[in-house]
Amino acid sequence: MKQKLFGSSLLALTLLASASAGGAGQPARPIVVPSAPAQPGVHAAPNAAKPVSSGYSMRVVSTGFEMPWEISTGPDGWLWVTERLGKRVVRVNPQTGTKQVAVNIPEALAGGQHLGVLGMALHPDLLRGVGRDWVYVTYTYGSDADEKLVHKRIVRYTFDKAAGKLTQPTTVIENLPGGLDHNGGRLKFGPDGKLYLSFGELGHNQLAHVCKPIRAQEMPSAADIAAGNYDLYVGKTLRLNVDGSIPTDNPSFDGVRSHIYTVGHRNTQGLAFGQNGLLYSSEQGPNTDDEINILAGGKNYGWPHIAGYQDDQAYAYANWSAAPNCETLEFNYSNPPAEVPVVKESEYDGADYTDPLMTFWTRPKTHDFSDVACEGWTGYLCNPTTAPSSIDIYEKSFAGIPHLQNSLLMTSLKDGAVYQIPLSPSGQNARGQAVPLPGVTTVNRYRDLAFSPDQRTIYVATDSSGSMLMPNGQPSKALANPGAILAFTYTGN
Repeated sequence: MKQKLFGSSLLALTLLASASAGGAGQPARPIVVPSAPAQPGVHAAPNAAKPVSSGYSMRVVSTGFEMPWEISTGPDGWLWVTERLGKRVVRVNPQTGTKQVAVNIPEALAGGQHLGVLGMALHPDLLRGVGRDWVYVTYTYGSDADEKLVHKRIVRYTFDKAAGKLTQPTTVIENLPGGLDHNGGRLKFGPDGKLYLSFGELGHNQLAHVCKPIRAQEMPSAADIAAGNYDLYVGKTLRLNVDGSIPTDNPSFDGVRSHIYTVGHRNTQGLAFGQNGLLYSSEQGPNTDDEINILAGGKNYGWPHIAGYQDDQAYAYANWSAAPNCETLEFNYSNPPAEVPVVKESEYDGADYTDPLMTFWTRPKTHDFSDVACEGWTGYLCNPTTAPSSIDIYEKSFAGIPHLQNSLLMTSLKDGAVYQIPLSPSGQNARGQAVPLPGVTTVNRYRDLAFSPDQRTIYVATDSSGSMLMPNGQPSKALANPGAILAFTYTGN
């Protein structure tokens, strides 16, 4: 359980926000309410949270980070940050902003969108004086000359408190599949003492990788596992013993037990365990249908056959890799040519398919994905998605910001926002709509969040570059606080 307070946690706020305007002559871009699925009875109840005043003050804690990916509050009270492009783990004093490099990882392969030092999990016994002062880090390594040469590993370090350094690197597992895109890479401790690692599908079937098949539904054989061939771990969530071995109570898929815990994911960049024992995830969709899921062992979350709910709305599985002349075709998300096989969501009957907890922004079949506001920009910016980059939980027991209790918080790359999703008492259902927190929205790309030991401050790590949508719906590369840690402190309003 990664408690950004060091164990499990998150933040959230119950507020309403209005939709921002689109480009000239375009309808307003909806940025607040995720649409419900077509079928009744499976979406969030309509009792949306009541508005409150923003009630936050903001300060810049520290700057100069090279694509921070993970931020956690350690038991020492410092912020622990991984830098994807910086290839290091840094500790930050949250009061002064002073930075101390805990470890450099020069062997990490960094670059592109998702290559480098990624997730980090602090052992629950860190600094408790019992000899397990361990920190686990996952990163890509190899060569970016070809996707097949990219791999991931998990390494365990020992924290030397006196020196403030991570030492004694020990490889837990390696030769895990990696790629040039969609590496996932969130790493968490569960309440069961196991490590959980998210894997993307490597960006296959789109853009530069359009002719590569998505393998999120394919399973390794017993021979693959015995040989240490983990290529089919893509598009999955893994569950590992802390020594890298396969837990004996892991689920079996096609009769084979492996490190695989769940299947059918596109690009999971958020994982968080609640005190209720549930594992929540946030997953980036294609051009609609970002998802929040509750992950359970042995379950299938549908990708690429289903995005969001199985509702036959704007998404249908266009399998570009199956087109006989794929290499000659011009990729288009919403209007594939006749040579590309297209299959409706309702035609998929995969075993153990599980609906998401919530989706962000399902659109009808008739939706027009063109938007002049993004003409000449990366097309995804004006798609009806928010690009969730992390998720965490503000527990019922956290008293620092009362109106955030029992909620999920999700950071957005595109909107520079932290979204709140109130939960039912059991945590099994969403209790209202997802809304961005007023006072916690800026012109930045939000990568991850954590909060202070008194639970009154939300810390947000921002990307050091990239594009996002400003509040007026226009694209921008002029980020307000690139490569920074921001602190949003609740003022009690």
